Amino acid sequence: MGGDAVVVIGGPCSVESEAQILSAARIVKAAGGNALRGGAFKPRSSPYSFQGMGRKGLELLALARKETGLPIVTEAMDSEGAQMVAEVADCIQIGARNMQNYSLLKTVGRMKKPVLLKRGMAATINELLLSAEYILAEGNDKVILCERGVRSFDPAARNMFDLTAIPIVHRLSHLPIIADPSHGTGLRDKVIPMARAAVAAGADGVLIEVHPEPDRALSDGAQSLYPEQFTQLVGELRAVAAAIGRSIPPAKTGTA
Repeated sequence: MGGDAVVVIGGPCSVESEAQILSAARIVKAAGGNALRGGAFKPRSSPYSFQGMGRKGLELLALARKETGLPIVTEAMDSEGAQMVAEVADCIQIGARNMQNYSLLKTVGRMKKPVLLKRGMAATINELLLSAEYILAEGNDKVILCERGVRSFDPAARNMFDLTAIPIVHRLSHLPIIADPSHGTGLRDKVIPMARAAVAAGADGVLIEVHPEPDRALSDGAQSLYPEQFTQLVGELRAVAAAIGRSIPPAKTGTA
């Protein structure tokens, strides 16, 4: 992560079934994606929304990695859950709601696995960098920041996707930063143009929600790309990356 590489991480918001996550993994790999995202544990604003499959979801992510060879990125919600996630994940995601959960940050800092740290929904860039310091201070230097948009007064989009954070972070920090236009906009038709813009702004990667059947998704279906859209996007991102002297690494071949 970083340097000339632009990494594409794709997959559904949440793991819903074996068929769904295996299908998503095949879609991501066939399109040229570099890693698979999928939530086994899902923090939701409403306690009545789908909360994820838990440990079973982790088992299905491990199965998807075995079949496709794609590394796994999935979220840990608390220190206890982080132990379970670390057994499966190649990269542990800390969601926006947990950016300032300092005990969790210290826990993943001691695990030495790559950590994807999302910006809080009302956090300043300085607060994001200070949260990263909690992980770094525990000895884990494998930290990847993620811009996913911040709350604004305008309901036209889910969030205000702050692309200025990308060059600012590159100026202030040595850490790589990727962009999540799916949460940044919350609107399927805005994901592709904003992903292109993020790579043009210098993002070290993108985190994209793609689902085999977005209209039937149990979470965030409205911002999830259809498979053909994801394939189109990866091709366009290759062109944008090449235009600024960067490249998307080739997808892994074979199985894990």
